[in-house]
Amino acid sequence: MGGASSKPARQFPKTAAKPPPTWAGARTPSPAEARPPRASNPRASETRDAAIDRDSRDPQFMANLSRLGPVKVDHHMQTIRPAADRAHQGFQSRLRSEEEARSSRPTRNRLMAASLSDLLQEYKMVSSAEELKNLADRYDIDVETLRNVARFVSSPNIDRETVVRVVDEESGTEKITMKAAWVDPRLP
Repeated sequence: MGGASSKPARQFPKTAAKPPPTWAGARTPSPAEARPPRASNPRASETRDAAIDRDSRDPQFMANLSRLGPVKVDHHMQTIRPAADRAHQGFQSRLRSEEEARSSRPTRNRLMAASLSDLLQEYKMVSSAEELKNLADRYDIDVETLRNVARFVSSPNIDRETVVRVVDEESGTEKITMKAAWVDPRLP
């Protein structure tokens, strides 16, 4: 491990170094340099020549083309770019929203969430077509749009029959649970 005495002695070569061969250091030409330059392969041409005609007479290629038959083109097709269209629609929607936010005049058929909740709550109490028109005018919304929204969206209502009150005797806290109910408007 430690001392020089435990390591084997270094041995030197017994003969003198041989002189380098005569060819050592000489540059060998690469195969590209050894060959004389030749004309490059012809590129595409603008005129039809015999080589192009020979190339177009491939029998297998022609057989495959005839088996495929003529191309059927549907002239009513449109370009499909769903991701790009969705992104574009998102940008356009954001632009319209920003323009509406800058405007001092409210936009028809556009409501804030709190206003929509109030509108839907009042819609449940409407009992005639005249009341419905007045409600729609007050919130600046079309009657048909209001009906379509109210078909699928409602404001929360409590089903009074499902209210359960439980008082914790140790802490004295009261816990109230209830279920929500869908309430249809009174319209005929």
